[in-house]
Amino acid sequence: MVFVKNQKTRAYSKRFQVKFKRRRQGKTDYRARLRLTNQDKNKYNTPKYRFVVRFTNKDVTAQIVYATIAGDIVMAAAYSHELPRYGLEVGLTNYAAAYCTGLLLARRVLKCRDLDQEYEGNVEATGEDFSVEPADERRPFRALLDVGLIRTTTGNRVFGALKGALDGGLDIPHSDKRFAGFKKDEKQLDAEIHRKYIYGGHVADYMKSLADEEPEKYQSHFSEYIKKGIEIDDMEALYKKVHAAIRADPTVAKSTKEPPKTHKRYNPKKLMSMRTTTNECNRP
Repeated sequence: MVFVKNQKTRAYSKRFQVKFKRRRQGKTDYRARLRLTNQDKNKYNTPKYRFVVRFTNKDVTAQIVYATIAGDIVMAAAYSHELPRYGLEVGLTNYAAAYCTGLLLARRVLKCRDLDQEYEGNVEATGEDFSVEPADERRPFRALLDVGLIRTTTGNRVFGALKGALDGGLDIPHSDKRFAGFKKDEKQLDAEIHRKYIYGGHVADYMKSLADEEPEKYQSHFSEYIKKGIEIDDMEALYKKVHAAIRADPTVAKSTKEPPKTHKRYNPKKLMSMRTTTNECNRP
């Protein structure tokens, strides 16, 4: 018989350390998280804010989060499903929608901190790189970009949300090398291409090519655009209106839905008596 060495001995099993739960689930990069949450000791428990951006199939989530020993605390949040309130009813997960979501969160945070008048940001999106300059009285709100497990490729939607937050007035350390329109050969950002992505020009180009070459596919793919009466040439004007509406009122809208009715499946008095009896029986 072939000799097989036992690798997992008793000593190995006794020293085996189970990885963190969210590492086992493949949800958190703890190496990156440690560097984003580690705070200097001379900061005296000052929160270290993170600009967290996540994507689902139908939504874009942007949050300002800081870590505590008890767990992460979300200071403010914005979602792309809020954009219909500002006039954008379709295309809630593309680059332009991510920009709007980042802009909404930035204005909402600054309004909460009474910094919206001091730091207006870049009012008109030109596609060029923008960084907020500190004012005389109060410094700008600073946060670090948290992309999670997203691959940081050039033109990724997460950088659309980052650009929206920068234009909104947040101070986020960044480089323009990952924005849409960055040319690797020339080593510079093409502002016209980036502006085109911010205002949904790439979607308009695809709509135009599809309408000319495959009309049936255009009817099925952009049926919601057709229902809302959004034309190909109206795309830029639509996003300009959305940006202006966000800056006018970034506050959270109160829900008009009634809370769901809850059915009591137990009698609270009976449950308390049972607990009392059980505790008395289990006393030493």
